[in-house]
Amino acid sequence: MKPLLTKAQVRAELEAQMQQYLQEGGAVADIPRGISGYLDNHNPYAHQGESPPRQERTSLQEVVKVLEARKQQKHGGFKPRPKKKLIKDDFGEPLRWVWTEE
Repeated sequence: MKPLLTKAQVRAELEAQMQQYLQEGGAVADIPRGISGYLDNHNPYAHQGESPPRQERTSLQEVVKVLEARKQQKHGGFKPRPKKKLIKDDFGEPLRWVWTEE
């Protein structure tokens, strides 16, 4: 397995490469901010983010009102199922079970 270089070793290697480049006659040009490497200085990926214009949203308030009103209505024609209820005496002791329709 290849040993990994430390940050200090990478930094020293980059510094050595820059010094060698400058000694061979290379020069570092000062590029002003905002200048692009593209010839006409535009972003070739700008069209990828474009999307169609936003559409107006449909208001659903009326639909929600109808649904809420339907929820509040009792189910037409259906009787609620009888429920079993525990009857207790004055001391909280169970006496009997009765079926109630509430």
